[in-house]
Amino acid sequence: MARITKANAKGERVLTLRELNRALLERQLLLVPQRLPVPRAIERLCALQAQYAPSPYIALWSRVTGFRKEQLTRALEDRKAVKSTLFRITLHITSARDYPYYAAAWLPAAREMTPRVTVERMAELSRKVHEAAQKQITHEQLEAIAAEEMGGRWRTRTLAPLLHVPPAGTWGFHGRPELLVLEAWLGIDLPPREEGAKHLVRSYLASFGPATQQDLLRFAGVRVGDLRPGLEQLELRTFRDERGRELLDLARAPLPDGETPAPVRFLPKWDSSLLAYAPPERTRILPEKFRSTVIRKNGDVLPTVLVDGFVAATWNVDRKRGLEIEPLRRLTKAERTEINEEGERLVEFVRS
Repeated sequence: MARITKANAKGERVLTLRELNRALLERQLLLVPQRLPVPRAIERLCALQAQYAPSPYIALWSRVTGFRKEQLTRALEDRKAVKSTLFRITLHITSARDYPYYAAAWLPAAREMTPRVTVERMAELSRKVHEAAQKQITHEQLEAIAAEEMGGRWRTRTLAPLLHVPPAGTWGFHGRPELLVLEAWLGIDLPPREEGAKHLVRSYLASFGPATQQDLLRFAGVRVGDLRPGLEQLELRTFRDERGRELLDLARAPLPDGETPAPVRFLPKWDSSLLAYAPPERTRILPEKFRSTVIRKNGDVLPTVLVDGFVAATWNVDRKRGLEIEPLRRLTKAERTEINEEGERLVEFVRS
């Protein structure tokens, strides 16, 4: 039987919630994990949230066949992956190849949105940070240069493309990170801002599309003008969701059938797939009735379990008790069995 697709009055294809869910899972390597080099896997995922040191490791374990902790650690040490303050002034791990483009688009936008600092003074503070970070510096040293004028310590991290030097970013690291400017760590400069904007739009849609323009802006924490070169110069196609909102996508990006089977997957704290959209669009993976449980008022995002592609439980690995599952809905016996089997693999990975 031929599959019937819905269209709106203008003839645009309307994507159902399940079709959007399966598109996200496919692009996030959550339908069928693949055997990929770590830098390439990270590029497929756009950027890995790294607020909590183990999270990028667990994110890759769920998505990359045969992934081992030492692979990401080695990629960081070999400067093929980097940890930095990036989108929304939060910590991410990206590939070393992607980072300069992301920074070229995001850093100037973040500086321009800093209130009560003139363009001239911002340039002077940026020059001072660049000069200081030619050698390893701490966040405290960075803040001493500019926190007062920038209106807070977090915004000082937008003054230069600063990268965390390993062991910062590696599994179990809880010390004080040391930072180096991009040129000193990778030996390259930022590309033009326009090229950064195009690269960011392309990477975001490849990893999280189809999505609204607002989703893209919310993920990056920028304004529409900051990404206009990408929005206007890339070859994009459009769809509508069931609410009638316009969705942007790359011309040949995959769109699996909404009934494609989706195995149980474990996602870490702050997984980007939960944060890549402006509310209420997070419902493509996180049912609205579970949002306040999973995304806390203080900004924490709990580790979750996907069942049939959607968040259905939260999880924790306790040192003594092992895997702990907190269902968010009634689970069938078959679903519990699949969760337990995948959970055993997770416990083995976490404890390895």
